[in-house]
Amino acid sequence: MPTMEHCKRNLVPNRLKKFLGTMLGIVFALAMVLATLVAWKRPDRALQVATANVAQTLCADVFVSGLAADRVFAENIAPMQGMHILLPHLRYAVDTAQRTVTAQWRGRFTSVATYYPGYGCALPTMTPDAATLQAAREVASLAATSAAPVVNTDPAIVDALAHAFAEPANGPRRNVHAIVVLHDGKLIAERYATGFDPNTPQLGYSMSKSVVNTLLGILVRQGKLDMQAPAPVQAWKAAGDPRGHITLDQLSRMTSGLDLTEDDSGFDPVSTMLLLKKDMAAYAANAALRIPPGTQWEYTSGNTLILGGVLRDTIGGGAPGLIRFAHRELFDPLGMQHVLMEFDGAQTLVGSTRIYASARDWARFGQLYLDDGMLDGRRILPAGWSAYVSKQTLDSIYGSGFWTNTGTEADGSHIIAGMPGDAYFASGMNGQRIVIVPSRRLVIVRLGSTLDPPNFDMRGLVRLINDVSAAVH
Repeated sequence: MPTMEHCKRNLVPNRLKKFLGTMLGIVFALAMVLATLVAWKRPDRALQVATANVAQTLCADVFVSGLAADRVFAENIAPMQGMHILLPHLRYAVDTAQRTVTAQWRGRFTSVATYYPGYGCALPTMTPDAATLQAAREVASLAATSAAPVVNTDPAIVDALAHAFAEPANGPRRNVHAIVVLHDGKLIAERYATGFDPNTPQLGYSMSKSVVNTLLGILVRQGKLDMQAPAPVQAWKAAGDPRGHITLDQLSRMTSGLDLTEDDSGFDPVSTMLLLKKDMAAYAANAALRIPPGTQWEYTSGNTLILGGVLRDTIGGGAPGLIRFAHRELFDPLGMQHVLMEFDGAQTLVGSTRIYASARDWARFGQLYLDDGMLDGRRILPAGWSAYVSKQTLDSIYGSGFWTNTGTEADGSHIIAGMPGDAYFASGMNGQRIVIVPSRRLVIVRLGSTLDPPNFDMRGLVRLINDVSAAVH
């Protein structure tokens, strides 16, 4: 019979085994959780997104806008959200002979963006074909002319623009690149930062969404589309697919209900779509329906890429067809002479972010809306289209492809404090803005590299609007 001492000697190893087994189980479980998180978050993909963004940003500003690479890096890349973590090991190289920009992190995750004259910049997944480049060169050679800045000597106007350009004593830099003011359809003032002039194409970022909305409006006027009808997306045609009920209006108003989060983190599906996918519209259209369409507002560029696919398929002829259509029906009649549009690898317009135009071009675009889609007696957009795009969507301050200020808080004040209540505007990252103020017959364009999300110097913009309004009335 075993003694008590013998039992004690056997009990210790058994307890140790049980403890070690429990710890190993915990370690294994933690390892599985970590592996799942890595697989879900994909830091490798986020790093590839980061270098692709750097390469594309540098390519656009260096080769299209004509800026020095170190200036672009300092203004547009180094201050990016989360970029300080990557900066110690981030490297880039600009090859002026090959017209390429290469970016990599720790010698890996290499991305290359290539500039194509008359077209813009492209990552490998977006490489344009010969027909697209030919169409882009044709319209560019027909349109582009040069002009000198208009100088306004009115002290009130001079002061208004000077204050908008002035750097604040504290906080993020404004880095304003251009301001253009139209009053009653006439160019009354403009000012440019060093390196910019009336002929410099500047990337509109999400102001591009307003151009997509405008091209849709032209097709509506032509009877080829109905904004209240289900979006003609082939991927949603299967019987019983709830996405088949999503309308063009819901896509343009960001109420599609699709699971397409956009937070610019590098981990979100929209970052993956814009910087890693060849067929962006198909990627976005493949998203699941998260909530019923029309019930909740959520801003996402995925909606706009789906609309880009609708434009491509409705107009026909791929990217060359859309380039020629946009110039014939919109850009050329308005006198927008420095427009470039970039497409994905499936020839869908990257209308969420990748349309360039000069500051004057953007102002002419805004004037079309101030005139409710009319130009010299010719109707470009359907009657009432300006009211349609500036109508508030649900409880947001978004309209349809434009931001609006018609919504009110509980106390009755305007959402954007100080901005005229009837103002609405196209808006892009880093402070790209086209403000339309019907009551004051004003169009004001403000472009720059103001990296203070989410408002991008909205307070400065409001002051500019009010200062200019006071000067012209």
